[in-house]
Amino acid sequence: MIEARGLGKRYGQKVAVEDVSFTIRPGQVTGFLGPNGAGKSTTMRLTVGLDRPTSGTVTVNGKRYRDSAAPLAEVGALLDAKGVHPGRSARSHLRALAATHGIPNRRVDEVLEQTGLAAVAGKRAGGFSLGMGQRLGIAAALLGDPQVLILDEPVNGLDPDGVMWVRKLLRHLAGEGRTVLLSSHLMSEMAQTADHVIVLGKGRVIADAPIAEIVSRGGGERVVVRSPEAARLASALLNLPGVSLESEGEERFTATGITAAELGRAAAQYGIELHELSPVGASLEDAYLALTRDEVEYQAA
Repeated sequence: MIEARGLGKRYGQKVAVEDVSFTIRPGQVTGFLGPNGAGKSTTMRLTVGLDRPTSGTVTVNGKRYRDSAAPLAEVGALLDAKGVHPGRSARSHLRALAATHGIPNRRVDEVLEQTGLAAVAGKRAGGFSLGMGQRLGIAAALLGDPQVLILDEPVNGLDPDGVMWVRKLLRHLAGEGRTVLLSSHLMSEMAQTADHVIVLGKGRVIADAPIAEIVSRGGGERVVVRSPEAARLASALLNLPGVSLESEGEERFTATGITAAELGRAAAQYGIELHELSPVGASLEDAYLALTRDEVEYQAA
């Protein structure tokens, strides 16, 4: 379990994290979301003792990470996949980490096999692709067989098979009763992996709830419409209260604020032919964008 209470961090005049409190429980995958600069990476660094908090506390299984007698067996973390000496092989890198905790070399071979790196274990990490580097970082996180996993963007650079492998791995680890904290900007993948979501905005917690509850905040269903008379139908729908439309071409648009049944009745009333009428439920991406609309620190012009 990871617990933060009133956690804060300043870098000079810059407030990175302010009064953050949460509990990340075992047996589930907790997604950690937020715009760039929201404080996610800082919070993760504070959790594993890479930075000292300005205020508040964060503990892992009831104690500070730096007070653990065997940190790798307590927490497995992937915060920077590039944090490997480029001249070392994957096997040598993991054996060096294992030696600090008395972990046998057979465990190194196990995680190399588990992460799909056994065939390239003797190659230098400096020649690895981004995806292979991510796999090596995950192997290092798994090395001590920890009860807590903290992974920052672990699927970055992975191909679709690799992304699916990470998803299944994290679901399996959570199913064993481990605590899993996962950061990612891939909303579709987070929706399939996480049970619970914490959202940060400008250093503060703006949402902390089960993923189904978060998704429900994204609003009602959207309706995809295709018609040879899309412009006339759109004009009629815009006269209805609460309806908004997003054009997707001359004959297609998406409507919100109206159900598929209501839209179908409106089309029939005006004698408008429909070629498509497809309801689409709210998504995690919809909910996330709604939550963080006013929390984005770095915006493009």
